[in-house]
Amino acid sequence: MYSNNKLSKAVRLAIAFGATSAFVGTAVAQQAAQDEESSARVERIEVTGSRLKRTDLEGALPITVIDRDAIDMSGQMSVSDLLRNTTFNSFGSYRTTSGNTAQGTTQVSLRGLGSNRTLILIDGRRLPKSPLLGSAQDLNQIPLAAVERVEILQDGASAVYGSDAIGGVINIITRKDYTGAELKLGTARVGLPSEGGDREEGSFLIGAANATSNVVAGFSWNNRDIVFERAFPWNAPNRGLSGYGNNWSEINATTGRPNTATGSQFSLAKACDFELYYTTTNPVNGTTPWCSYDFLKTNANDSSTGNQSAFFRANHNFNDDWKVYANATASKSKSFGRYAASLNDPGSIISATSPNNPTNPNSPLFDSTIGGNARPVGVFHRFAALGTRDTQVDGYNTDVMVGLEGNVNDVIVDFGARKSKTKVYNIGNGYLLRSAANIAMESGAYMLNDPFGERFTTVAERNAYQALLNSMNVTISRISQYDQEEAYASAAFDVFEMDAGTVQLVVGGEYRKEIYDDQYDSLSEAGVVGGSAGNSAGGDRTVKSAYFETLIPLMDKLEMNIAGRYEKYSDYGNDFAPKVSFRYEPLDGLVLRASWGQGFRAPSLDVLTQKPASSNPTVQDFVLCDIQGIPTANCLSRQIRTEVVSNPALQSEQSTQYSLGLAYQPTDWLDFAVDYYNTSIEDTIRSIGLQTLINRQRSGDPIPAGLGIVRDPVTNEILESTTGFANDGTIDTSGLDFNFRTNFDFGEYGRLRQNLQISHVLEYANDGGRNLVRDPSVPRQRASLSHAYSIGDFDISFASNFIGKQFNNVTTAAGVTTRSGNIASYTTHDVQFTYNTGWNADITVGFQNVFAKEPQIGVSSAEGRNLDYSLYDAYGRISYVRYTQRF
Repeated sequence: MYSNNKLSKAVRLAIAFGATSAFVGTAVAQQAAQDEESSARVERIEVTGSRLKRTDLEGALPITVIDRDAIDMSGQMSVSDLLRNTTFNSFGSYRTTSGNTAQGTTQVSLRGLGSNRTLILIDGRRLPKSPLLGSAQDLNQIPLAAVERVEILQDGASAVYGSDAIGGVINIITRKDYTGAELKLGTARVGLPSEGGDREEGSFLIGAANATSNVVAGFSWNNRDIVFERAFPWNAPNRGLSGYGNNWSEINATTGRPNTATGSQFSLAKACDFELYYTTTNPVNGTTPWCSYDFLKTNANDSSTGNQSAFFRANHNFNDDWKVYANATASKSKSFGRYAASLNDPGSIISATSPNNPTNPNSPLFDSTIGGNARPVGVFHRFAALGTRDTQVDGYNTDVMVGLEGNVNDVIVDFGARKSKTKVYNIGNGYLLRSAANIAMESGAYMLNDPFGERFTTVAERNAYQALLNSMNVTISRISQYDQEEAYASAAFDVFEMDAGTVQLVVGGEYRKEIYDDQYDSLSEAGVVGGSAGNSAGGDRTVKSAYFETLIPLMDKLEMNIAGRYEKYSDYGNDFAPKVSFRYEPLDGLVLRASWGQGFRAPSLDVLTQKPASSNPTVQDFVLCDIQGIPTANCLSRQIRTEVVSNPALQSEQSTQYSLGLAYQPTDWLDFAVDYYNTSIEDTIRSIGLQTLINRQRSGDPIPAGLGIVRDPVTNEILESTTGFANDGTIDTSGLDFNFRTNFDFGEYGRLRQNLQISHVLEYANDGGRNLVRDPSVPRQRASLSHAYSIGDFDISFASNFIGKQFNNVTTAAGVTTRSGNIASYTTHDVQFTYNTGWNADITVGFQNVFAKEPQIGVSSAEGRNLDYSLYDAYGRISYVRYTQRF
């Protein structure tokens, strides 16, 4: 069963060279079969998207393979950067940044459907979810040095793998058959930021094998430095614009709270002349003075990251029929982020007699131009004297799996158990205890015109003031854990013979227990910490699964695959996902394929169990503006406090997808594949924010149960609002994937391999609405073109990466959509040179974005960063060097 004949080696060779269409596996395998017609035993290989093992690489589903050579030629130092740059990460995805709950994690989003609809596997088993994300997986857990290849299934696969496999599946295959030892060291420098962002990597790999066993072990590390916003050239001449500098506002008579609308804030004229605070004009009315805080000088949105991992893989064949395998990984990830000093969101109320009140004639901040009597006012202040908000995130992951595979009367059985544990410590310094700050501002112990205490001259006074600052300065914590335990078993066998071949069947079952705990400190839970948001969550569930898959040869060259999977969850219910696919080979080297299936995404434990948390989103209250007769264009934005709640009544999302495609090899040097996909999702699990509630209240559209807005019956101001997750709406997307490959062997003049990959989005729509393609952050195309030339001891590669254009401004009126403000297409080029030395080593020098292309600045999807950081990076040219020594 485990013999290595020429046919099986040919199929492995096809995988190793990144075969993405049927002709590669079949053509190579056919040639090998001619060379060894007498071979009686053929090894079958399992390919992502199917539980059935087969001798031909390509089945009825489109799969892209990134082999180890392609990984090395990419110049990337982490799995996250490798996958984020694929064309299937259609609209970009989250990368680690400072100052948010997901710092230290990185994600990928196939088809633009979200990281929580992209399933990541390690050797065919589900990667546990990140405790920081709750609903998605973290690519930073995976050591790149352990990866042999990456298989990307460009189709839904819930019928095979269960929940989350709606947008596609990424199966990361680890090294198992390596023999020898390898030491790799590398470093990289970025060109665009004036400081920070540099990287380093290293790994050591060792493997041994004999006739019955093989063992592979190793460790790796990689680090990337922090990057401050001030280091980017487009930020150098600019200042950060924030109302939380030193401003005041009147108290809203209805809500009893400070007016949070930007246009209602005014500068504390006598308290805006110290470092990082500056006077400008109100950005809404353009006339009144406004005291802003320059957060760009302190923010480091690009947090530092690092990963250290050790891994072990072993197989032992007891005989020709039975083997045992074991995998173990231990990793530590780290991230440091820095955000601007804390703020008293959503503003503080000070009395008419407070020394900090600009309407108080006895106050050093008194401003006679304000007019009126002394009265309570709201103040909006940045507590720079407390220092920056610094967050250190340290994550620890262990993953152990042991299994047996064997042959019992021609039935291939596979069973085993796995346990993984991920724990993350998130510690934040420099956060504001609002209650203490409010008392200090009210009394005048903390003066808004002297936040750094320069008025104090003696040591005793300065020590006392520092003690006051310390009483307002708190350290927050978040300790998160996600444990996953699973057991699995399957049996695969030939059922019977038909005229066209053998009917194959695999049946199996899985048991999985998930334990989730996300614990915030007590002050954050109480909602009294300024500059922080979030609340604890936690729970557990069990998942019981049963699945089947069968391959039926209907006629010569035509086969049908039918699969189904049933999952029962202990918390919300159960789901069943079916799938049927066809593969037809009318000519040698030409494969036609089609598939139809349904999928699902179970509600995650974080949204089912989260405790209530407060938030202060900036919104436009169009309902109130309509009542007051204010045109939509003049409806001002303001912060309104809202309560974010969990929803234990959530049900799973449901999807339907189908695909059509062909793969063809007209010559021995050219092959290509074209595939069409169509995915529809119903009952999407989405966050319903306050702006969405306002818009629905205005239009009369339904609001999900448990969520809503309470307004003052007289003024119609928002008094209370409740937001959260709900099953709501639909997503529809379709598109085309193109893959063209050439392979030229020039003999003594070398070898040239080329690959062109294009992902073309035809439609992307929410809730049956208009097509969003070419809206900001929704490009129609992503493409990559690579060339790899090898001659003698030299390897040279050149690659181009393309992101299609979008438009900054999109308006729809009377069913007609108008776009303006072109966001230009973005093309970068990478080059790499490798010298294979005479002492069994490689020396590599390379450049990513060799011509230092800069992304377009000032796009509407930038979310305060000036550029769309999910879709583009801001590093300019990245120069790297790597040394690999083999023993």
